[in-house]
Amino acid sequence: MSEDPRSTRELFRRRTTGGEILRASAGKPAAARERSTPPPASDYVSVKAALQERLLEDLQRRNLLGASEDTLREAVEQFVQVVLNEEDLALNRTEQEHLAEELTEEALGIGPLAPLMADPAVTDILVNGHEQVFVERFGRLEKTDVVFRDNEHVRRIIERLAMRVGRRIDQASPMVDVRLADGSRVNATIPPVSIDGPTISIRRFGRNRLRSEDVMRLGMLSGAMARVLELAVRTRKNVLISGGTGAGKSTLLSVLAEAIPEGERIVTIEDTAELVLDQEHVVRLETRPMNAEGRGRITARDLVVNALRMRPSRIIVGEVRSGEALDMLQAMNTGHEGGLCTIHANSTRDALARLETMVLLAGTELPSRAIREQITSAIDLVVHVRRFEDGVRRISSVAEITGLEHVTPLLQELFVFDVEGHAGRRIQGRYRPTGIVPRFVEEARSRGLEFPLEVFRDGVRTP
Repeated sequence: MSEDPRSTRELFRRRTTGGEILRASAGKPAAARERSTPPPASDYVSVKAALQERLLEDLQRRNLLGASEDTLREAVEQFVQVVLNEEDLALNRTEQEHLAEELTEEALGIGPLAPLMADPAVTDILVNGHEQVFVERFGRLEKTDVVFRDNEHVRRIIERLAMRVGRRIDQASPMVDVRLADGSRVNATIPPVSIDGPTISIRRFGRNRLRSEDVMRLGMLSGAMARVLELAVRTRKNVLISGGTGAGKSTLLSVLAEAIPEGERIVTIEDTAELVLDQEHVVRLETRPMNAEGRGRITARDLVVNALRMRPSRIIVGEVRSGEALDMLQAMNTGHEGGLCTIHANSTRDALARLETMVLLAGTELPSRAIREQITSAIDLVVHVRRFEDGVRRISSVAEITGLEHVTPLLQELFVFDVEGHAGRRIQGRYRPTGIVPRFVEEARSRGLEFPLEVFRDGVRTP
């Protein structure tokens, strides 16, 4: 048996042709067949990804992506069986069975959208009906040539996704939120809520988590800003991240969480679990909607209250959107320091106004001044992130809260992003420090933690 020098990936990317799924050398002894060096047993993820790509190509070529579930299952099982019989995969029996199950589930779950889910450049998939499917790539929306057979086909996909997580969607409950196995977040609606037919909105997250060096390379923040924010997290300052939908709040939240020291107990609270943290001691909590009988709902506020009984070193709230804001502020003001959370807002000051509104949703009749005193006492930094016209997500402002003057929270900006022009589609600008040194830096230096003050004087041009 001669060794084929082709790479493992090239082997698994080989496109299937004709009516066969794989073509073996018929009539030849096994020793005479052309084989490639099998992948190592530890390369299960790479094998699965490559086989999934080949499977999707085969199903698409045979026009089976929109077929019935029974037909799809039979085709997938046939594909897997032939692969296991004809190719040397360094997988044990348990891994082979697991591989077959995962490939079947992935093929059955999303139908015609499977090729889009396999594209790492796609960050959002938006289905506006059976003939309109849009995607976002590199910050730009574009229409695809993917179509469903009819609206009933779209609805069947939605029902299949909802059933996977024990939810249902029907006339009485025409909206559903689902998290896929890869962490993607799905929202779906059917008539009468969506008048023109069923819709699907999928927010995808990168297969590889973005780290601080990655976001700096992409131009999201400067090195000076990264050092200041890292110091704020390490010195247990409470940080609020604001921004619009798709601005990169969750990505920045994960980056800041990298600075949390090992050994601290972290409790995360999210509507849909998305955060992936490096630390070992992490407890993830997720909200739950009410069931078909209208019971069993668990809100973010319930989870915040419960988290306080779990001996947390840090509490991370994926997004503040309701009455949990009050409990979060009270926790920050009663010894639970170093909290991180996000909020939808258009600016740093607007974030504080929205936070005040969220506190009022808790149903307490607190005067406005009392709420603002709670906010200014609890929150140390507000970081506003924005997706600019060129599709790049950047931190546009980092501001420190310094107190309350009458009823107005006082903010002083530490860093801002100045737009200086355009080079083609790309915005040119620089991250400019304002020269103000935040109070927590002085506190850190007074405790013997050295930090260069030069970072507050020199601007850094974006890449």
